[in-house]
Amino acid sequence: MDNKSIMIKDLPLEERPREKLKALGADALSNAELLAILLRSGNKNESAVQLATKIISRGGGLRNLPQLSLEDLQENKGIGPDKAVMIKAALEMGSRLATTPREENSSITTPRQAADLFMEELRYKKKEYFKILLLNTKNHVISREEISVGSLSASIVHPREIFTLPLRKSAASIILFHNHPSGDPAPSQEDLEVTRRLVDAGNILGIAVRDHIIIGDGCFFSFREKGLL
Repeated sequence: MDNKSIMIKDLPLEERPREKLKALGADALSNAELLAILLRSGNKNESAVQLATKIISRGGGLRNLPQLSLEDLQENKGIGPDKAVMIKAALEMGSRLATTPREENSSITTPRQAADLFMEELRYKKKEYFKILLLNTKNHVISREEISVGSLSASIVHPREIFTLPLRKSAASIILFHNHPSGDPAPSQEDLEVTRRLVDAGNILGIAVRDHIIIGDGCFFSFREKGLL
């Protein structure tokens, strides 16, 4: 039989993704096998595993899969609207799980805790996103807010845009976040200048800027941790 036409039903039971997961656990499956379980079936020329492998490869690897649109996914033969929606929903669930605190009312007390809230959301972005975390007097999260998308500059992150929501929601303090698409979280001179400007504005308004965290690829830079606040 031509290997390219092998279907999952032709594989030994122990090699079928669903049976393999039941027997060995999810962590024993490859990325393609996990995606194949969502797909349920392939097309007339490819098994679900082969189709999943192609999707991951065409997307530039697993790390870039969340960036694919519904239309991108449907360019693969065998992926219709329903399967595309299922894949997007699963990826979003994974992203939310990765950024959800263990306890809803837990305090944010360390840069690592704060960085973890945004790491999976921002580490793969191709543009710079500027976000803020609003905290109450007990350092509990009030909300997460997106301020701008684009290169970080003084014109984009004006204090007026940053502090409108904290004032409206009676936040006691905020933490600033943005990502570096390069993957290197080391701050630029512009990062330093923008941070100083926002800290000064927060002092005037009575809303403390507790930290500015730059997200890289699996790493982060904390202004507070480095003594820059």
